[in-house]
Amino acid sequence: MNLTNEIIKHLYYSDCLSVSELSVCTGKSIPKIADEVATLLRDHLLIEDGFAASTGGRRAMRYSLAVDRLPIIISIAIDQFYTAIGIADIRNTLLAPIHTFPVAIYDDEHAFATIIAAAREAIDRLGNPKHCLLGLTMPGFVDSERGLNHSFPSSSPFFNIKQRVESELGYPTAVANDSSAIAVAEHKFGKGRGSQDILVVNFNWGVGLGMIISNKIYKGHSGYAGEFSHIPLANSQKLCSCGKKGCLEVEASLVSVFDAIKAALADGEASHLQQTFQENGEITFSDLLFAFAHGDQVTLRAVKNIMHMLGKGLSTLIHIMNPERIIVSGKGEGFGNDLLPALNSSIQEYCIPRLSRLTEISVSDLNNVQIIASACIAMQQPILIYPKLKHNKLQQL
Repeated sequence: MNLTNEIIKHLYYSDCLSVSELSVCTGKSIPKIADEVATLLRDHLLIEDGFAASTGGRRAMRYSLAVDRLPIIISIAIDQFYTAIGIADIRNTLLAPIHTFPVAIYDDEHAFATIIAAAREAIDRLGNPKHCLLGLTMPGFVDSERGLNHSFPSSSPFFNIKQRVESELGYPTAVANDSSAIAVAEHKFGKGRGSQDILVVNFNWGVGLGMIISNKIYKGHSGYAGEFSHIPLANSQKLCSCGKKGCLEVEASLVSVFDAIKAALADGEASHLQQTFQENGEITFSDLLFAFAHGDQVTLRAVKNIMHMLGKGLSTLIHIMNPERIIVSGKGEGFGNDLLPALNSSIQEYCIPRLSRLTEISVSDLNNVQIIASACIAMQQPILIYPKLKHNKLQQL
């Protein structure tokens, strides 16, 4: 990666930095950074953004990214049942509301076409900009280097996902596993910022895991590390989506929360969700959050039981990894800190105290974290800038 790319990417994650701060981030000398910053200012890629706080001497100027010659970021965040599309400028300002829509990627044969059509519509509404980077995150065994998702057969458009999206939309595209990407987002923008060793639980329809070790995403030998869902800790005889019994996912995911609530309603238990289920034939995630926030006992019990099993799994991770922080992220962050009492109680029960006391457990405060994660993945690509002359060709740094 050349120095211009490095500076742009560090500023993307940090809003504004001084020359000395950029020197620390890049490991390059202050004179070299100062020369490069001067060039970027002259080329209108950076702007002056005020002075840093005084440290006793002359206050340093800080710099941030200019949006005019830098790419728009398109984020496509796919989970098992929903997809969200967000479009933002290089300073993370949304250019349109995030569009979320239902699509079951494992069951709907038209899922890929539906996602592409929605992305095209969102892009068209912005005037079909030519200068974009696209990041796509989704569950599965995603090979980021080759742009493949091995959780799908080779006949599926989701298998060769990078090539298919680039062919359909025409933008440089980076792809990644959703949980690994969410770990990057939490490390760069969330509660993991400033920590070197964090585990990020993607509490979603499944239970994913992203790991930051020594400030770097850890993917293991083959790139598939983090299959936390499939640790065999559950007592249920229910088959997991992987085809095996005993996986953590069957007792510690949002799907298991919904299953427990529906079973309670079928048994005639009183719940605020009974009427909703009878009228609509389903319970949405928003319904679930509302019931939880208003103290519905069936919902509270279901979530508490899931947190107990999740805490059992996290205790295993604490014993193995000894992380500085564990962050519960993903869709489940919508429950907020009310998840922590049951989770901490379970960790206290199953984890060696000397180790558990050294790990901080928290719930993410990032909304739409997978959209942010997809943007982070998009920014891992070489940066494209508008050329100085007004023509259609792009200049790659």
